[in-house]
Amino acid sequence: MRNPPDETKPLNSPPARGRGRGRAATAAAPADSPSPDPSRMREGNEPVRKCILSGERDVRPHLVRLALAPDGQIHPDVRAKAPGRGAWIGVTRLELEAAIKKGKLKGALARAFKTGEFTIAPELPAMIESALERNALDRLGLESRSGTVLIGSDRIEQNARSGKLKALYHASDAAEDGNRKLDQAWRIGNDVEGSGLRGLALPASRTILALALGRQNVVHIGLTDRAAAKRVSEALDRWLHFIGSEPSSVSCETASQGASASQNIGASGSTGQRPAVDMTEEFE
Repeated sequence: MRNPPDETKPLNSPPARGRGRGRAATAAAPADSPSPDPSRMREGNEPVRKCILSGERDVRPHLVRLALAPDGQIHPDVRAKAPGRGAWIGVTRLELEAAIKKGKLKGALARAFKTGEFTIAPELPAMIESALERNALDRLGLESRSGTVLIGSDRIEQNARSGKLKALYHASDAAEDGNRKLDQAWRIGNDVEGSGLRGLALPASRTILALALGRQNVVHIGLTDRAAAKRVSEALDRWLHFIGSEPSSVSCETASQGASASQNIGASGSTGQRPAVDMTEEFE
């Protein structure tokens, strides 16, 4: 069960993923009441789902939905928008590939969909990785167009030192000295000098980030809006977890959630409440 976010800390560390990661809270029921169905419990305002491979339960934004298409193909549905029945996974790419090889994914999907009439493409893991990467970069692009993204070292440093920065990211090919300078400014602005707070080095070059944001030469990215930082961190968290890259850096402002390491501080750390959503079944 996740602890409530610490509103006094900066936002970007992801919940520990995989085994024991982000277990759903289960509210205590009166002794004479029936036990609640764990598949219908929520963490905060989020409905909880069960990974069909690991058995772990987590909120939907941290899992990947697999959808059964009319043509019998299994497709990744990372935005959970496709019609029809779906099943959820929260494993890494290596774990998924092993499950496919051993036939475990086929068996789990057959139970979830109550049919064996479907096809799992050999490239499904690559399709999921590509979809998660595209979703994360699209999210950055959306936030950029909405005006919540800062680029440019000087602007980011100024906001970092004034305590306004909620998330910080670096391109994979950013210079180390530039990263250190902004990381230090962020720690100063949050009055946590000497801590491990630092921006997250993304698995994407400045060229890729520039294309995603529709800008030129995007080396560093800052977010000053807490809700935007949370949205970006959730998208990055799923992508990084799936590819097996969960750095120990912190890139945003709420402890124990986001697209960084658990001992640091990050954007996925649920700040702000999501609107209530209807609880649905484990498979949908």
